[in-house]
Amino acid sequence: MIIMKFGGTSVGNSDRIKNVASIVKSYIKKNPVVVVSAVTKITDNLIKLAKESAEDKRDETFDLIKKTHYKIIEQLELDKSLIENDLQELSNLVNKTKSNKNIDEEILDYFQSFGERISSKIVAEQLNKIGVKAKAYNSWELGFLTDAEFGSAEPLAIAYTNLKNNIKKLNHIPVITGFIGKTEAGDITTLGRGGSDYTAAIIGAAIGAEEIQIWTDVDGIMTTDPRIVKNAKTIEKVSFEEASELAYFGARVLHPKTILPAMDKNIPVKVLNSFNPKGKGTTIVNKAGKADRTVKAIACKKNITVVHIDSTRMLGAYGFLARIFDIFDDYKKSIDVVTTSEVSVSLTIDNGENLNYIVNELKEFADVEVANDKAVICVVGEGMKYTPGIGGATFTALGKKKINVEMISQGASKINVTFVVDGKDADKAVKTLHQEFFG
Repeated sequence: MIIMKFGGTSVGNSDRIKNVASIVKSYIKKNPVVVVSAVTKITDNLIKLAKESAEDKRDETFDLIKKTHYKIIEQLELDKSLIENDLQELSNLVNKTKSNKNIDEEILDYFQSFGERISSKIVAEQLNKIGVKAKAYNSWELGFLTDAEFGSAEPLAIAYTNLKNNIKKLNHIPVITGFIGKTEAGDITTLGRGGSDYTAAIIGAAIGAEEIQIWTDVDGIMTTDPRIVKNAKTIEKVSFEEASELAYFGARVLHPKTILPAMDKNIPVKVLNSFNPKGKGTTIVNKAGKADRTVKAIACKKNITVVHIDSTRMLGAYGFLARIFDIFDDYKKSIDVVTTSEVSVSLTIDNGENLNYIVNELKEFADVEVANDKAVICVVGEGMKYTPGIGGATFTALGKKKINVEMISQGASKINVTFVVDGKDADKAVKTLHQEFFG
């Protein structure tokens, strides 16, 4: 069995859904399990709808969501009744939210769930139309249970057993909702934005899939963002470790969590382009083996905030770092890059939520400076472990272009060098390094 996950752009309109059905049919001998995202932009509109409902605004966004799906169904010549129950349930939720005039993470997850619940039904029906026996499933119908961390839920251990037992006995292709699950109490949860990739990997790990395919709108993992460097190339093979670093530091092809369940089960993940089904894409494996180039790729994460923390009072005192990280932990704030000295710590975060509260607590024992509009650049490649001079080449190239480097960090795995530059220099830095390492 294989997993085939299709993202929002892959199911973005009727032509794309026809294409998805055709791709799935071409893999029929491999017993595919299909996982789908919501139609492109629908999740954003559902979030907007939730907020407008709490403010008792007009139902224009609801009408847009309904029209978008109806148009797809009409063009595919399917029956509108396919999604009537979901639309009615969404309408009831809108009215209830208008009455309560309040939304929280739990309600927001409920709103967002409708994108995948509707797209899965349309894709399954299109498969049936072309002669492929298929049925749509909300993930929880197959046992995808999660904890109650609304907005960023994690699967329960029992979910893996449930999924294996329920999927193995099916005699048709399941088209499963990505991104969403349910608590044991029956409340709908989401896995966080991009979580459909994670869903696919969890299901793949549960059933011991031969391969997990992530179908998107690019030809795989690139040497860098092709929007910045037009001659960026597809990487044929990367290791799980390299892919994790690239995903975390801005290569948006994959959700960073995607790779973890697959890594645990040693299942290869293939990133493929639904707009170019014959392309080779990128294969992610446990060990990528020796490559022609030491550096595999350059990732960039923009709109980063840097927090500088300095306290001479902590000279020689234990617990300085623990105290800092405890504060960030209290506010559930993830830290990306850290550099330290005896009395100072600099770190990066990717948004300013709750930052004022964090800074006020830090100021009780340290001087704090916040710098906005920065960018994290990450140079990644397993060969860097064994090749001297990569750091030197990196910073020499940047120096020649007069790009100032503000923080430098090398991961414990030694497969990446990560540093911070000013936001205005981000694209220039990426272009410079791509030229240095890829010509």
